[in-house]
Amino acid sequence: MSDGTLTPEALAERAAANGVTLWSLTDHDEIAGQARALAAAKSAGLQYLTGTEISVSFAGQTVHIVGLGFDAHDPRMAQGLLKTRGGREQRAQEMADQLAAVGIPGCFEGALRFVGNPELISRTHFARHLVESGVCSDTHEVFRNYLTEGKPGFVPHRWASLREAVQWITECAGVAVIAHPARYKFSANEEYALFSEFKAHGGVAVEVVTGSHTAHEATVYAQVAQEFGLAASRGSDFHSPHESRIDLGQLPELPKGLTPVWELVGHRIQ
Repeated sequence: MSDGTLTPEALAERAAANGVTLWSLTDHDEIAGQARALAAAKSAGLQYLTGTEISVSFAGQTVHIVGLGFDAHDPRMAQGLLKTRGGREQRAQEMADQLAAVGIPGCFEGALRFVGNPELISRTHFARHLVESGVCSDTHEVFRNYLTEGKPGFVPHRWASLREAVQWITECAGVAVIAHPARYKFSANEEYALFSEFKAHGGVAVEVVTGSHTAHEATVYAQVAQEFGLAASRGSDFHSPHESRIDLGQLPELPKGLTPVWELVGHRIQ
């Protein structure tokens, strides 16, 4: 329901075919797909956890906080996500204006074709339009040349605070997880502050193994998890068969000696 290319039903079928047994749909800043994902998981014989991936502003960067196992019917989650989605359309218009200024017109309308809802429009949808229109050969080339800091089409956005995101998740009986920490370009002090504040607000886990982490990075964040007393998560960050680096069910196992995050939310598995 955000920036993936497959439906919840197709994802559940793919997960089951690839040997996944416990699955969560973690759309960006959206939970509208949770009922369909749960029904699809049941049809495919999978266990399911509710999920979302909340955009957070921290130390001048966008950080993603995954929520797992929360009550999707609690209105506080939906209200919080609606708040953080609020600026996406205006930001997207500014991104399109920048791209038009360097000779690439029509990008807002092009990106919107890939999402439908302006509240959920993101850089990923612009990237798909730039590939489809032949400006770039693939999305990796897009992000090398456009839509990132210092390049045409980059417009920062003020997302939720770290405290707000963790609060929405925990108030709705879920657990908060720092997603793909190696992707953030923090200094050592900034990263320490991120983990310290995250835990102080009630966060309990970090993504150690993910589609965007190398084996070395998984080892590094396994050590960080132990240092901060956090559980470890393992997620594919799968968006599309043609764009994602790793398929559902193909991640390495978690390193030894860590507490898997699913042990913390066993009572929330459906």
